Amino acid sequence: MERRLAAVMIADVAGYGLLSQADEEGTRTRFQADLHELFEQRIGAHGGRLVKTMGDGLLVEFHSVVEAVRCAVEVQRAKSENRGIDGHRLEFRIGINLGDVIVEGDDIQGDGVIIAERLQSLAEPGGIVISGTAYDHVGHHLDVGFDFLGEQRLKHIEKPVRTYRLLLGEAHTKSATVVGRRTRRWTALAASAVVLGVAAGVTWWRPWERAVESASIQRPDLTPPDKPSIAVLPFANVSDDPKQEYFADGMTDGLVTELAQISDLFVIARNSTFTYKGKAVAPRQVSEELGVRYVLEGSVQRAGEEVRINAQLIDSLSGGHVWAGKFDGTLADAFALQDEVARGIADALALRLTPDEQTGFGRKETTVPAAFDAFLRGWEHHRRTTPEDFAKAVPYFEQAIALDPEYGRAYAAAAMVYARIYVWRWHYRLGISRFEARTKATRYLRTAQKHKTALAHQVAGLLSEADWQHAAALAELKEAITLEPGDSWSYALMAFVLTSAGRPVEAMPHIRTAIRLDPHSPSFFMYVLGLTEFSLDNFEAAAAAAESSTRLNPEDDGSFLLLASASGQLGRRQQAEAAIARFNALRVGRGGTVATISTCPPLDLARPEDSDRLYQGLRLAGVPETLLSSDFSGRNKLTGYEVRMLFFGHRLRGRMLDLGDGHEAIISTEGIANLSGDWASIGGGRMADAEVRFEGDEVCFMWRKTASLCGVVLRNPGGVSAKENEFIWLHGDRAFTFSQVQ
Repeated sequence: MERRLAAVMIADVAGYGLLSQADEEGTRTRFQADLHELFEQRIGAHGGRLVKTMGDGLLVEFHSVVEAVRCAVEVQRAKSENRGIDGHRLEFRIGINLGDVIVEGDDIQGDGVIIAERLQSLAEPGGIVISGTAYDHVGHHLDVGFDFLGEQRLKHIEKPVRTYRLLLGEAHTKSATVVGRRTRRWTALAASAVVLGVAAGVTWWRPWERAVESASIQRPDLTPPDKPSIAVLPFANVSDDPKQEYFADGMTDGLVTELAQISDLFVIARNSTFTYKGKAVAPRQVSEELGVRYVLEGSVQRAGEEVRINAQLIDSLSGGHVWAGKFDGTLADAFALQDEVARGIADALALRLTPDEQTGFGRKETTVPAAFDAFLRGWEHHRRTTPEDFAKAVPYFEQAIALDPEYGRAYAAAAMVYARIYVWRWHYRLGISRFEARTKATRYLRTAQKHKTALAHQVAGLLSEADWQHAAALAELKEAITLEPGDSWSYALMAFVLTSAGRPVEAMPHIRTAIRLDPHSPSFFMYVLGLTEFSLDNFEAAAAAAESSTRLNPEDDGSFLLLASASGQLGRRQQAEAAIARFNALRVGRGGTVATISTCPPLDLARPEDSDRLYQGLRLAGVPETLLSSDFSGRNKLTGYEVRMLFFGHRLRGRMLDLGDGHEAIISTEGIANLSGDWASIGGGRMADAEVRFEGDEVCFMWRKTASLCGVVLRNPGGVSAKENEFIWLHGDRAFTFSQVQ
């Protein structure tokens, strides 16, 4: 097998499928003309070799990556010169990579080719994207500018790839511009933020890069409180089996939860202490970074059913040991072992326990060791807080419940998974509807509430907030804080509900408490802080908190929407447009559509005056009122002929992103449709033998000669067939995304 280093160029026609549907022979003829008259001449002039054509694309190999990029630039500039002359011209996306390829006869394969193919998919129509290895060689040889798009995760490629977009109309500068800081691009973007945001937002906006104008977030006061304070570092797994890591982490979690119930003890949340997992850190460093005096270290060893815990409490001021202990038992004794450690700490710090706290030390969550083990396995995934891990957590919680039907905390954990899926609209990642997520959360919560846990109260509060039942939500969260006064999430959720209810002044102390308990705060805490500051008209602080949230979780579309509105209120159009671009890329990538005032969620702001403030900021950020009120419609509206080719004789299918409910249309070649799901809302979810008619710009479904559903059909830039959202049927203010599936 021969391998060699090669410059690989892949060019692909943008929108080839739809063009072929409209005019298959004409599109193929134009492709062949471009291949022979445009590409082949320039490929030969730059020492390249056309390896093969691939339907609507071509694969080319060059000995020199500089020549490969020069060839691509010449092709795209030649196509650009014909813009406006040839209304039917094809537009190409081009990707170039310098990398290792496998030679098989006249063909080449391998990662070097795969990367080039993935890069072309990131390019805009008429654009070029190159890899970091290519940029390193061509950066000083061409009269073009470069935008650094950051490191991209490419499918089937293990490591992130540096990527650069060529600016064909600009001369080369000394270094590539970091995306998000250019002025030139945003001049064009002002007129087309919505469409370009979808086409390239996923690569244009780098949430972890500091913006030009950004307020600093007020850091929590890390002065140790006026009562004993402790950070429980992750206990080391010293078992012979490295797969017991989940068990050591679970024991640490349990100990943090138990200590957090002691009202006279300040306990740092596990989210912050677990940032030290696997690191050798001095107690003094932990003390300074988390604002505590005492640090608990330890280890867990498990061999079958036998368990040993070693723990030592260290005073960070003196560096000396305040207390140490070694505890042996079985898996059935796990809760008793945690109790012994907690009692040892309480005695060493001379803490006075209330009667309820004394009773709590002797309480077992389950008497079934296997159920506890299954719960810990599920909790390992739950604490990672990603859709994929939530999906993995549920079977373990269900196993724990099956093993012990009285295991209240397992029911509460399962309920919390589905509650978060419901509230955070992650149902699309698990292949269920929002209604299903809510139903399952409610069912598990009903049993969880028979057992007194802070987690169950948090779930009940979260679901009440989702219904804007603020009084009920606040009552539940107050109970959660009473049960576990050291649980940072209860305070964050309390602030969230208070801000939603229009009481941001009351919310601020709660979110500050949450951040103090968890100095390395999760993104949700930063989002709540930003929402609270926004509701207080502190737009500078709101933008800083929202930006921090996007860096912690670049997949959180809500934080980008908040950042866009706050930036709009501050008059920072560039930053606002970048945030909207990223929001659009995320929403479309998940199966939705771009942002409009009519479709954007109010970010849990229940009062009209608060949501109006949000929408005012979005208008200042350039968000259009509707898809039809912007040039988005003009560029993406399908003609009657294109709609006929798309609809007649085909099956169309899609899903409403926010609800997860599907819709489908099966249309005959004569234009008779059978509709189901939301598409058939006036027919109770099913409409048979509806006639497809064209009325002006709209396509209508006429049912029983009296009822009619009409809407405009648009392309959805960035939509893909896998998400069934390549097109939009816009009916009133409802955007039904769909694809042709048959």
